[in-house]
Amino acid sequence: MKWNSLMSTPSHRKLAVVTGASSGIGAVYADRLAARGYDLLLIARRRDRLEEVAGRIASAHGRNAEILVADLGDEADLARVEKDLAARDDIELLVNNAGIARFAPIAQAPASDSAAQIALNIGALTRLTHAVLPGFVARNRGTLVNIASILSLHSLPHSAVYSGTKAYVLAFTRGLQSELEGTAVKVQSVHPPATATEIWELAGVPLASFDPEKIMTTEGMVDAALAGLAAGETITWPSVGDEALWATFDEARATLVAASQTKNAAPRYAAA
Repeated sequence: MKWNSLMSTPSHRKLAVVTGASSGIGAVYADRLAARGYDLLLIARRRDRLEEVAGRIASAHGRNAEILVADLGDEADLARVEKDLAARDDIELLVNNAGIARFAPIAQAPASDSAAQIALNIGALTRLTHAVLPGFVARNRGTLVNIASILSLHSLPHSAVYSGTKAYVLAFTRGLQSELEGTAVKVQSVHPPATATEIWELAGVPLASFDPEKIMTTEGMVDAALAGLAAGETITWPSVGDEALWATFDEARATLVAASQTKNAAPRYAAA
């Protein structure tokens, strides 16, 4: 379905694809990108919510907003979306936002919860990247935005799998950035703090249990992430005011990796 724009079509169409676009962070990304002149392809499970978002975009910004109803955690749906994206030559930006959280200690959680998080947070994100990246490279332009989390660097007693999936997003993004160095293709990972979205209720940790001073709004998060993208950031921490914190962390990471590059066991492991 497409919501027709009343505005004239630009000579070079800019199409942004947003997954998980029916609410929360994805819906705000859709609005902000439409305001920046993008047409949209909105992907999510809930047709009614997607139609609402698309309608708002057409009304507020006069942009075309196509919807694609799919559950990216379902193999058949994911394959269908992969095929669709790979066949397009007008995608300028992909926001890999779709994700789920199921918070519980592993010993108390069903394995299906872990599998579902891995399938969507890692599998779908990786496969949709595979679908669009060859086109980006061939055209030497395009932007990939991967939504990670503050928990990419931290695990809680109930977040082992979710934190693991978001750590993957950070590592995957950094690998892509190295591969694409020297091209005009941009790749950003975004690491929100606790943000006011539906994910928390579905994860079993209601927002009401958080300190309200530590909950970022979806609008504030997306606006900060887009400002970081415009500034050329490759890793964006929307709520972190002191840029030196990430620089210090990353320098320590590089130092640790460099120190590991030796054939010798560390002296502390030497046989007595």
